[in-house]
Amino acid sequence: EAVSANPEHFRRLEHMYLTAATINDYFRPGLSVSEGEAEVRIEVDPKFFHAAGAVHGSVYFKALDDAAFFAANSVVEDVFVLTTSFNIHLLRPVTEGTLIAKGTLVSETKSLLIADAELHDDKGRLVGRGTGSFMKSKMLLADVAGYVE
Repeated sequence: EAVSANPEHFRRLEHMYLTAATINDYFRPGLSVSEGEAEVRIEVDPKFFHAAGAVHGSVYFKALDDAAFFAANSVVEDVFVLTTSFNIHLLRPVTEGTLIAKGTLVSETKSLLIADAELHDDKGRLVGRGTGSFMKSKMLLADVAGYVE
């Protein structure tokens, strides 16, 4: 399978994420997509905390899954990919600053894409990591809200 090096595709994925994924109204993330890679940034907000006063693991999952997902979808220009499984490791608590997730595509076959993601705080410390499996859906990207401006 050919790897995409299409900057227009990358910008369309970013636009889709930032304008049509309404969950992002809550988390207010940033996204940057390139070939086989993606970066998600989320500013820590106390409303993301669990009772012990640090960011809940669901926010780690969102950042890691989104980064891995867009690393995978960066090389698929026709259809939306879907997360089929995701394994996460929560390594240390975060209470302030910015979460930065970097996803990297590690494997692509006809039916399955695998991407890894690492989550760092803004001091450069590794705070979480994950690996996701993604499959191509039948949903055309051209039909997904926000992909085509």
